[in-house]
Amino acid sequence: MADGEATAAVAETEETFVYPVKIEDLGPGEKKVSVEIPREQIDKKLAKEFKDLRQKATIPGFRAGHAPQKLIEKRFSQDVKEQVRSQLISESYQQALEKNSLQVIGEPKFENPESIKLPDEGALSYTFEVEVQPDFQLPELTGLKIRKPKITIDETNVDQAMDNLRTQQGTLTPVEDRGIESGDYINADVHVKIGGEVVQHQHGAQLVVRPGRIGGLQVDDLDTQLAGLKPGEERTIAVKAPEDHAEEAWRGKDAQIEIALKDIKKMELAEVNAAFLADLGFADEKELRDALREQMELKVQEDVQRLMRDQVNKYLLENVNIDLPAKLSDRQADRVISRRSVDLMMRGMQANEAAANVERLRGPAREEAARELKLFFILQKVATQQNVDVSEAELNGRIAMIAAQNEQRPEKLKQEMAGDGSLSVLYVQMREQRAIDKILETAQIEEVAAEA
Repeated sequence: MADGEATAAVAETEETFVYPVKIEDLGPGEKKVSVEIPREQIDKKLAKEFKDLRQKATIPGFRAGHAPQKLIEKRFSQDVKEQVRSQLISESYQQALEKNSLQVIGEPKFENPESIKLPDEGALSYTFEVEVQPDFQLPELTGLKIRKPKITIDETNVDQAMDNLRTQQGTLTPVEDRGIESGDYINADVHVKIGGEVVQHQHGAQLVVRPGRIGGLQVDDLDTQLAGLKPGEERTIAVKAPEDHAEEAWRGKDAQIEIALKDIKKMELAEVNAAFLADLGFADEKELRDALREQMELKVQEDVQRLMRDQVNKYLLENVNIDLPAKLSDRQADRVISRRSVDLMMRGMQANEAAANVERLRGPAREEAARELKLFFILQKVATQQNVDVSEAELNGRIAMIAAQNEQRPEKLKQEMAGDGSLSVLYVQMREQRAIDKILETAQIEEVAAEA
């Protein structure tokens, strides 16, 4: 065999080397993959890297390419081993996925990643778990019947927006001649009890007297429950903790919320005068009202589009059968929570408020989480079928919008989102929205009254 033929044969052998792989089924949508990198493959890669390095390395006292092999190995051993380790893991990981047709969703979870090191002797083995796209069929996606609500902005809506703005710019003034009324702002010591024991307390809690949550417990009639209460007085509200409360020990239990009132304040709406308008950057009230109307019309457009997307999602959920895990893994639940949090931020909610709103998904009653996991799998396949993508510029534009809502610098927010994994979630959701919008392009859209 000629030298050229021998070289080609060696190259072909290296290219077609198949790493031993074992696949275990962990349930719907999850696989455990074990990979072995034989010693001979490790030695071959090390020899090649050291040979290439010897030809390039510049070491004092030796011409390039003429330094002793032993010296090269001694001086660069650690760096070369780390480089070979990374190459082998990357190469074998990709091959394991491709040869076993694993359509991976998200990042792999490596077992004991700190122990995956190049051994001095023997083979290198490592194991990872991945979530994969379940096998299912998509229904017909063209010609869907979609109802588009017709919503118009009138002066009543603008008046409400003005009141909201006046509230934001308003002043809290002390109340001394009456008890609590709906809409008051109160300062109180709050103790949550279950079975007579305090399970949560907050001194000096700031509350608004309207339907809301206290300690993760929903109180829909807080204004009625606290009506007439005066500073120095106490009142107890009886509630039942939801089955999906973030605190496992609270779930389904009868609870008492003890509120010891310290003081009451009421909101004095800001007056719409020259100073108010100038502070907001408007010449007169009409200009401000026009700006509010325009802002509301944009919001309506976004809401209408979201409602239409929700109809597509409903159709997909009802017409696709997927086997989901009997119990969501922590990783799957965390991803669902992250998706919901990012979705709320995309709609304009502050990051801390979005996080608080999705905590309830951590409970055992995870029908909503299971629904979103199913929808995630479906929309991944739809996006691939529709061949849609999101550019870096578009992703940066959405990050800039979220950053403005949270009064952050876009580059700082992007760095934070990359660190906690929500950046990839944002990309996925933008891609999914684009896929749904492609479906809407071929839908039969019927305009209906908003009430419908």
